[in-house]
Amino acid sequence: MNWKILIRQFRDYLKLERSLSGNSVEAYEHDVIKFMQFLELTEPSVGPLQVKGKHIQLFLEYITELGMSAYSQARILSGIKSFFRFLLMEEIRDEDPSSLIDSPKLGRKLPDTLSFPEIEQILLAIDLSTPEGMRNRAMLETLYSCGLRVSELTDLKISNLFFDDGFVKVLGKGNKERLVPIGRDARKYIGMYRNEVRCHLDIVKGAENYVFLNRRGNKLSRVMVFTIIKNLAVKIGLKKTVSPHTFRHSFATHLIEGGADLRAVQEMLGHESITTTEIYTHLDRDYLQQIIKDFHPRS
Repeated sequence: MNWKILIRQFRDYLKLERSLSGNSVEAYEHDVIKFMQFLELTEPSVGPLQVKGKHIQLFLEYITELGMSAYSQARILSGIKSFFRFLLMEEIRDEDPSSLIDSPKLGRKLPDTLSFPEIEQILLAIDLSTPEGMRNRAMLETLYSCGLRVSELTDLKISNLFFDDGFVKVLGKGNKERLVPIGRDARKYIGMYRNEVRCHLDIVKGAENYVFLNRRGNKLSRVMVFTIIKNLAVKIGLKKTVSPHTFRHSFATHLIEGGADLRAVQEMLGHESITTTEIYTHLDRDYLQQIIKDFHPRS
């Protein structure tokens, strides 16, 4: 059975057997459709009967990348869980892939980070002999060098590259512009990508100013960035869950570990409040705790 048939049956069940209101039925249906669309983009061979817990987990990570709040994520997950419980109840499936997936915690969560050697391992796994590899290296160098959100990366424009000054102009949340320093390696690989790959693309009208393009000459999607990083993590056998936001977290954590001023990091990340940036100080605190444990006579 395909998605459309089962979603229609799920809708009827909600309406007729659970007597939910029209708005509630529509909300549940939209939750499942969002998940279906994600799989169609990332793993089109996975149908409703092949879904595993890992697919739902990846979807939750993806909607986190889109900036969706924990409350919205919890609501969407509730709809997906209801759908798979329905399939289980109707004996369409013999197990529920969502049963072990916890709802997102509504409090502030410490972000996952990669060590610098792990970042390097991912970058070195990219095949620079292909046009896509050259683009991907430039893209991930930029992501880590500047600590960008994934949408800021895909929206980055050629007209906002100020390499002579060592900065890029970024359009962040709320259409707020900020200048972010860009490292030497990121500048080098963007230059190589533009001179050796991008210049040969047949660029779609309207996409001429975007830095990173797909093979059809159009603006790169956020889902594609997510997929590229996921595939590289698999390639090197990395056990951590890695996403574009992991690069942003790692950028901030590595700066603060190195002694960077918190307000400077706040400015580079485009955080409205300093308290948002303070979540990146957790490794620094861990280090201080280790010092106490190792050297303090009362430890």
